[in-house]
Amino acid sequence: MNNLSYFLTRTAAANGSRPAIFHGETTHSYAWMDRQVSRLANGLVSLGLKPGDHVGLILANNPSGLVSLFAPLRAGMTIVPMNPKLHPQEHGYMLENSESRALIVSASLLDGLLAADPDLPDRLVVIAIDRPAGDDPRIVDFADLLARSADRFEDADVDADDIAWIFYTSGTTGKPKGAMLSHRNLTTMVNTQLIEFNPVKASDRLAYIAPLSHSNGLMAFQHVARAAGHVFPTFSRFTAGDFYRMVERYRVTTAFMVPTIIQIMLDDPSHKEHDLSSLHTVMYGGAPMYVDRLKEAVDTFGPIFVQGFAQGEAPMGCTCLPREEHLARDEVGERRLGSAGRECLFVKVRIFDNDGNQLPPGEAGEIVVRGDLVMRGYWKNPEANRAALQDGWLRTGDIGYLDEGGYLFLTDRKKDMIISGGHNIYPREIEEVLYRHPAIQEATVFGLPDRKWGERVVAAIVRKGAAELDEAGVVEWCRGNLASYKKPTEVHFFDELPKSGYGKILKREVRILVGG
Repeated sequence: MNNLSYFLTRTAAANGSRPAIFHGETTHSYAWMDRQVSRLANGLVSLGLKPGDHVGLILANNPSGLVSLFAPLRAGMTIVPMNPKLHPQEHGYMLENSESRALIVSASLLDGLLAADPDLPDRLVVIAIDRPAGDDPRIVDFADLLARSADRFEDADVDADDIAWIFYTSGTTGKPKGAMLSHRNLTTMVNTQLIEFNPVKASDRLAYIAPLSHSNGLMAFQHVARAAGHVFPTFSRFTAGDFYRMVERYRVTTAFMVPTIIQIMLDDPSHKEHDLSSLHTVMYGGAPMYVDRLKEAVDTFGPIFVQGFAQGEAPMGCTCLPREEHLARDEVGERRLGSAGRECLFVKVRIFDNDGNQLPPGEAGEIVVRGDLVMRGYWKNPEANRAALQDGWLRTGDIGYLDEGGYLFLTDRKKDMIISGGHNIYPREIEEVLYRHPAIQEATVFGLPDRKWGERVVAAIVRKGAAELDEAGVVEWCRGNLASYKKPTEVHFFDELPKSGYGKILKREVRILVGG
């Protein structure tokens, strides 16, 4: 019963007739979902995959994506979900680095990958959802594979510490790192979620508006375990109005949102035109949310918000600020609205100085975490493991402090990370792309506060000699090499950039020069 697929196996056996999936006019039961997962598991085995093999996932938010999340796990394989918003070159790197044997990909995302990397690894079997195989022998049709596979497959025996999910998280070196999450890690996450964040019931329905590769995929497990419903959008781009209609039509109870989405909802008054009374839990995190906007959200939508602090290396979650504490209006309560809450069950959260000494309340240092929630390490990256995992503690790289009541306040990011719209963006990665431009002599990238996105990406550039280059050219260069959300939204040009005595560009002084 160590296998995460057990949650589905148990629910299908006990509640097979309950509705599992809602998508447009279509509803599917848990018995149907269980059969589809078994068919895909059998299909993967028929293609030569074995327990322990890695399966890449680039999935749109639809029922086939949820089936694809569970099937490799049922067969004892490791899933490698990738954010569909990433650039195809980034997907290609993750597939190569993770040594994936198969890729399950939505049709809308496949063409870009093949165009960017026509010479995919020979070992890679590509299974395309909603796209006929055609003449390319590398591509297997998802529907055809399921149709010719048996609908019974016993959960593979796995050890609790076997790797279930490789979660790629941005790194300061410019290349993503694969956090290895075991079945034990994710089972701990499920228990933490059910106890601390939301005690899911069978009558609950989860809206899939965040990527399956991140929060929504992680939240799937506890909702499957409790026989709750999974509601998939028919829209491709989030609008407040579409979400309100989705909640009203399907009686959605639960969603995960980054603060940017909450702010979009606050800026759209059409919520008054819809019945949102079913919505009782909105988990949020991944970016700063200012206290005044949070108070406005509670006043507008009610006490439905739950915040957590987590990382891909210790997922959902390390700390929790529950619904009831969002209602506090005294001086202490309002101050703690700016916190990420207190440590959850099954995890310890402390503040260390640079020498690994624990700091007292109120003193800022690096946030460290330990417990069964913490990853086993980074895939094929011993240097990163030595830096991140020390004496049983995960060094998160985030700076913050604990107040006298144990509430965690994040104050900075140790490695200059930018958080924009809930996405973690590392300047070094963008700088490396900029330095490849033939007209750029020097570049530095940093974040500036932004009311809508939390932070916006800003670049400061020194051109080479008399080279001609404008803001549009810089943005277009980044668009061709990075995920769209990573490209600068603001570019400043200088004759020279301020530097330290060691020749290092001084980001803080550059921020001042651009008015940040």
